This record gives sequence, structure tokens and C-alpha cells, in this order.
Amino acid sequence: MVLAKQVPDPETPPSQFKIDESTNSVVPPNGVPPVVNGFDLNAVEAALLLRDAGADVEITVLSVGTDFVMDSMKKTLAMGADRLVLVDDDGLDKIDSAATVKVLATVIEKDGAFDLVLGGRQASDWDQAHVPLGLAEVLGLPLVSLVQKLELTDNGITVQRVITDGYQEITAPIPAVLTVTNELGEPRYPNLRGIMQASRKKPEVFSLADLGLSSGDLAPKLKLTKLYVPESNQQVELIEGENEADSGKKLALRLREEKLI
Repeated sequence: MVLAKQVPDPETPPSQFKIDESTNSVVPPNGVPPVVNGFDLNAVEAALLLRDAGADVEITVLSVGTDFVMDSMKKTLAMGADRLVLVDDDGLDKIDSAATVKVLATVIEKDGAFDLVLGGRQASDWDQAHVPLGLAEVLGLPLVSLVQKLELTDNGITVQRVITDGYQEITAPIPAVLTVTNELGEPRYPNLRGIMQASRKKPEVFSLADLGLSSGDLAPKLKLTKLYVPESNQQVELIEGENEADSGKKLALRLREEKLI
């Protein structure tokens, strides 16, 4: 099972990024469709690499949200995933990570047996990295974060976990939850055959009612009080002197005046 979130395109020009401060929400830019979170595409690639290595796996991509753009979401199918499962409901418009975990856990348990849950290291919209960690807690599964390489073994799975000065090699039983980092490598680009096959596949779509959930079950744990684009008022002051030594002396004096040194 691979978690994939639909997010605003990170390549959106800054001039088109707008905030509605009255509703604490991002205004969808005209002509710039959302995309699948890039780190989640790394997770899809990780699942495909397991298949390439000879593992007999079914890869299901799962997403929770509203107003899905199928051309974007079906990219995961075009890459080689077998199924696309969407939980699409108006009640999911502004849920927090805790509610997202609840919905994901419900649909995963409803879908049946699984060996691995893979997700990106974080989502490019909020950059919180909460959901896979919370999901592992709710499902009662071991979790390894920041995975750059993985291999199935007779006893479970062996992974390389990125750390500041290298990586750790960790073994874990399965089922387990893994978050995949971009150090894994670039996700493969869908080929023509994959695109044609994806066009013929229909996603499986569920509502909250289908899962036995309601908006009341998804009360937020976090409260967003203000969302805004910070203003930058930086000013540059050029320090000039007769030569480099004089410039350095004047710079030091100026920094002292500002009590920076």
C-alpha cells in the first residue's frame, strides 16, 4: 500500500500563489493543476523496485482528499501501480493529520491484508511528516523513516535509513510502515504503454459513509489560527572604502554599531 497525496504544484510561480486569510486557505491558482506529492512518487518507485527485484507484489495507491484531478493521480498507475483507491468526500476538505490518519487506517483495514505501507518522507504542502508516523501508531506497526533503499528478506525487510553522516542498516518484521526519502532516486517516468494502461483503469472511490465515518469522527486536533504569506522587508547597505582593508574596517565598525559583533 502506497500513500499518495494530491498537493499544489510546487513549481507554481510565486506571483500566482495566493492566500485567503479570511478562510485560512490557499486559493487554487488558475491554470496550474495539482500534482501528486513528489516524495510520495519516491514511495511508488520504491514499491516498483521491489517488484523489479522479483517480489510478487500488488501495488495499491491510496489517497484521501477532495476534488481529485485524475490526470495527476493516474500518474501512479502509469508508473506501474496496480490499483488506485481514493477516499473522496467534501468532509475531507480541511482535515488535519490526525483525521487523515483515522481515514487511512479505516480504509487500509477495510481493504484487506497487506505487507507494507509506504509513504513519502513528508508532503510538500505542509511539510509536517505526521501522517505515516501516526498511521504506524494507530495500526500498531513498526515504522522506519527516511528510507533510501529497501530489500525484502525471508524474515521481513532490510532498509537503509538516511542519517546526517551516512545511513543506518535496519531490519524489521512485516507488516511495517516505511517513509521513503528522495535519496532513493528519481521516480521513473511513465512510458507510453503505462499511460495507455492507466487510461483504461478506473480508480476505486469511497466516501466517508462507505467507511462508516462521518465528519464528527474527524474533529481536528490542531487549530489553524492564521495563514499568511510573510512580507520581506530586507534592505541592503553597501559598505565601501578606499581599499579592501578600509572596507573591512568600515564594515566592522558598522556591525558594531548594530551590536552584531
